[in-house]
Amino acid sequence: MSDHSAPLTPESIAFRSALDVIRTVEPRVADAIGSEIADQRDSLKLIASENYASPAVLLTMGNWFSDKYAEGTVGRRFYAGCRNVDTVEALAAEHARELFGADHAYVQPHSGIDANLVAFWAVLAQRVESPALQSAGAKHVNDLSEDDWARLRRSLGDQRMLGMALDAGGHLTHGFRPNISGKMFEQRSYGTDPETGRIDYEAVRAAAREFRPLILIAGYSAYPRLVNFRVMREIADEVGATLMVDMAHFAGLVAGKVLTGEYDPVPYANIVTTTTHKSLRGPRGGMVLCDNELAEHVDRGCPMVLGGPLPHVMAAKAVALAEARQPGFRDYAQHIVENANALAEGLGRRGGRLVTGGTDNHLVLLDVSGYGLTGRQAESALLDAGIVTNRNAVPQDPNGAWYTSGVRLGTPALTTRGLGVPEMDEVADLIDSVLRGTTPSVTSSGKASKAQYTVEDGLAARTAERAADLLAKHPLYPGIDLS
Repeated sequence: MSDHSAPLTPESIAFRSALDVIRTVEPRVADAIGSEIADQRDSLKLIASENYASPAVLLTMGNWFSDKYAEGTVGRRFYAGCRNVDTVEALAAEHARELFGADHAYVQPHSGIDANLVAFWAVLAQRVESPALQSAGAKHVNDLSEDDWARLRRSLGDQRMLGMALDAGGHLTHGFRPNISGKMFEQRSYGTDPETGRIDYEAVRAAAREFRPLILIAGYSAYPRLVNFRVMREIADEVGATLMVDMAHFAGLVAGKVLTGEYDPVPYANIVTTTTHKSLRGPRGGMVLCDNELAEHVDRGCPMVLGGPLPHVMAAKAVALAEARQPGFRDYAQHIVENANALAEGLGRRGGRLVTGGTDNHLVLLDVSGYGLTGRQAESALLDAGIVTNRNAVPQDPNGAWYTSGVRLGTPALTTRGLGVPEMDEVADLIDSVLRGTTPSVTSSGKASKAQYTVEDGLAARTAERAADLLAKHPLYPGIDLS
């Protein structure tokens, strides 16, 4: 029970007041918000793509910028009255350029897929549309004849993309059929070495020489090692491809100067996309960085791909990027990697089967088939015990993308809470004990189920209690009291 005689912090007053206002209109929403922070406080959050935004970032999203339309870019809007939006968008872009050392930054995308779509169409505009306009003697697509427009449309839809395979750690938005990117491009994938699980750059080079893609994508959502972007740029240049890097997962490690030299994508890529949450610890949203040659095309993201930008989220991006420019963020980024290594080592000592044998970044990919489980069973059993993860495919996964054979674990969120290397060994022990105590159920046909499971009596409760003791030493948002 909280001590109501103690003075309330400004954060507590702000969030309590917000919930009180919401409760007057729809109390069930206010209750759900309160329950969400309670759940997050009580759970070991190990989802690699999640984090905890600061109170300043959270509060920035709830303001009058939400009411403003602002199609266009800074100084070139289709709506009047956007001078304040111009201020926050320009600030967010300025912080992004300075933080990452980029020529140009575009902070309007609403999500990672939106950022990727802006990047894809910016490259198509530069590499396909602009030459077609020049050939036709036209300045704008509206100036093309019907025949020229038809030829351009066919050409735009007849381009190729090469990216990392899904089961190797790539992302659905990198040209795969269920996603719109797979419907835009003819796509092929490069995988990883079957023995090491690591990228084979000579195999990527051979695939690029054979396929001749317009866009070569580097980046991942479940690859626990570093990517050599210098080599990827060499491959792209050799085949005349544009190098695009999706750093949505590891942007915080780039911002925090943990990934430098040939492992920093910004000096090597023509265009870089990212989310602004995950390891960057900002609001949910997207962003594009690019060289000057692509800047004019990227800035046409609205109306080319996007609708109206979300000024309140752009304002929150500006705050988060300003936070990431503070010296303490570098320490935070370094601790993310140290914690991931400690988690991997702890699991490995206990017999856990790790894809690539460990990690160089913020995530660990655990092959749970060694426990006799599918990823879906492992994810669910861990959740029952208060450990939040997500199932994930492993290379050449026999269980496919739904049930999977792996669980992806990430350390950005727990690092934000202040957990360190000693605690990661305890977390590894909790994970290992749950998975060892979980058994697949048997179906009516006598086969092991891919979804159902049983857990040793009392194991989930004991694990949740141990997790609660660990988390009590590292409270989430300690300055916010909603009781």
